[in-house]
Amino acid sequence: MEQHYKLHRVSELADNDEDFIAALAAAFLEEVPVDADRLKKAVAEEDYFNAYQAAHKMKPTVDLFELGVLDTLIEVQDWGKFEKRGLDISNQLAVVLSAVEKATAEIKSDFNL
Repeated sequence: MEQHYKLHRVSELADNDEDFIAALAAAFLEEVPVDADRLKKAVAEEDYFNAYQAAHKMKPTVDLFELGVLDTLIEVQDWGKFEKRGLDISNQLAVVLSAVEKATAEIKSDFNL
């Protein structure tokens, strides 16, 4: 439990309410993988606007669950925001996607979702 994410800030936000923590975990699973797929597709298509939008939307949840890739996600976000043409962001994207996949699998297991 909590290898690829941390619940410290989630628990703090939820005032240790187990039902609320479970609801936040479920929201993570509903939102973040979808946004990660959107981000992956946008980067592949050099769709800067959607890359920025997806990364920006993911930031608060990635930060709250402490996936450890917030700075890397911000790099991907800024790639889209500032339309950094010619910059290869694929390594940073891979780091973010890997962290999301690992946290998603672990949250599903930990919360039986």
